[in-house]
Amino acid sequence: MSTTHTAARQAMGRRTTVTLKIVMAVTGIIFLLFVLAHMYGNLKALSGQSAFDDYAHHLRVLGEPLLPYSGFLWIMRIGLIVSLVLHVWSALQLNRRNRGARSQKYVMKKSVTSTLSSRTMGWGGLALLLFIVFHILQFTTLTIEVGGSFDSPYDRLVAAFETWWLLAIYVLSMIALGMHLRHGVWSAVQTLGWSNRKRQPAIKATALVVALVVVVGFLVPPLAIAFGLV
Repeated sequence: MSTTHTAARQAMGRRTTVTLKIVMAVTGIIFLLFVLAHMYGNLKALSGQSAFDDYAHHLRVLGEPLLPYSGFLWIMRIGLIVSLVLHVWSALQLNRRNRGARSQKYVMKKSVTSTLSSRTMGWGGLALLLFIVFHILQFTTLTIEVGGSFDSPYDRLVAAFETWWLLAIYVLSMIALGMHLRHGVWSAVQTLGWSNRKRQPAIKATALVVALVVVVGFLVPPLAIAFGLV
């Protein structure tokens, strides 16, 4: 009876772990799609103020008259907040389970085979979470003003990245994002069962390319602003 009960608990624990990993994978894909779309919008700044401000305005009127002004943005924000909560909660639960199940032998093996990206997922994720909060307070709620107060989204962007310390925070955050994505893309593909031994090299290469594209794509506009190229 006791053995059966223990086996049932172990099976339930494995199913819960798999579910948590799937939640992390799906929410991670949602974030990746958002990040790519956000990167595309930021690159509009390279085309000048009119192009960037028109893009920002278009997002606010998207879906009218079926949706109110900024309705699409709020639907997207709510969806991202829910995904963020699920992603962070799943990560914390998996971390707690891993700590409980980890043996000394497993730790030694992990230290040899793990990558820098995988080893920094926890701290990198925390850094990104703090950056997201700061980023929202600056560019969404306009609670934090860097470089002055402006009605134009383009002017706010330029004023922000002409400030050296904000540029430094942004660069470090994008590097953290790239490392997070590199391991996250690979891990999501594994979790969703889209990987096998033959595909491993291609998947790892794809994860690296995605991470590099995102980092470079996000850093081009602020660096161009900082060096007076736009």
